[in-house]
Amino acid sequence: MPRNAAELIALLDLETIDDNLFRGAVAPTGLPRVFGGQVAAQALVAATRTVDPAYVVHSLHSYFLQPGDTAAPIIYDVENLRDGRSFATRRVLARQHGRPIFALTANYQRPEEGFEHQDAMPQVPAPEDALDPRQFQSELTGPHTGEWDVAEIRYVGSSADGLIAPDPEHPGRQRCWLRISSALPEDPLQHAAAFTYLSDLTLQAATLAPHGLRMGDPGVMMASLDHAVWFHRPFRADEWWLYDQVSPVTVGARGLVTGNVFTRDGVLVATVAQELLLRRLDPARRRS
Repeated sequence: MPRNAAELIALLDLETIDDNLFRGAVAPTGLPRVFGGQVAAQALVAATRTVDPAYVVHSLHSYFLQPGDTAAPIIYDVENLRDGRSFATRRVLARQHGRPIFALTANYQRPEEGFEHQDAMPQVPAPEDALDPRQFQSELTGPHTGEWDVAEIRYVGSSADGLIAPDPEHPGRQRCWLRISSALPEDPLQHAAAFTYLSDLTLQAATLAPHGLRMGDPGVMMASLDHAVWFHRPFRADEWWLYDQVSPVTVGARGLVTGNVFTRDGVLVATVAQELLLRRLDPARRRS
């Protein structure tokens, strides 16, 4: 996985094969499959390269179709669905070995003025006062191996560990601060893509919190099923942002989690939603 912003930028710098057709590299990793945030970020870059710069991405909706092969490049095929006066839409299909592994639809808008309101940012410790998960075994990263060095994380707490006040209305909650660990260029696309990369990193733990489980628990199989991002305002992915995550429901072996993203000064800049597979495993069957 990329260790810093420069390596992440290189990973997101796709090769142009033909009109609306791109190839992305896969970062070396110890993971059994391609990290979902990488595929989503590369697909966003591919889509944006086909859009007039006057339009800015405001949402993406995606599905993880097959596990990605960590030893093969990924082909991104972009389809132009609309170029309107206010909005543009692109659809991206990512393939490996001739089969689709990921599908994304991204929508873009010409910036314009309108009504404004937002939810308030919760009261939380500053990043400097929160916990560095690399200093202990945590559900966010597991043992530190350098795999996630591109991400700087400060853990605020979850409803499972008592580090945040219990909320009976939201039994599945997790909060953490994140940022890219080194400076990114000024290009807004680099920040949107880098944020998309990190947005898939910590969500799953919120669905486990009400059940006394942690990431990597051998009794659970987890995999992202879909992923959506709404970009409300431009922001820097290399400056601290609070990820306030809530899992409102788990049912039918699926867990839903949403996340509001706030800058340090309390501005709500993005919202994320993800549904994931949350399947209980029988340890005896796994051993057999």
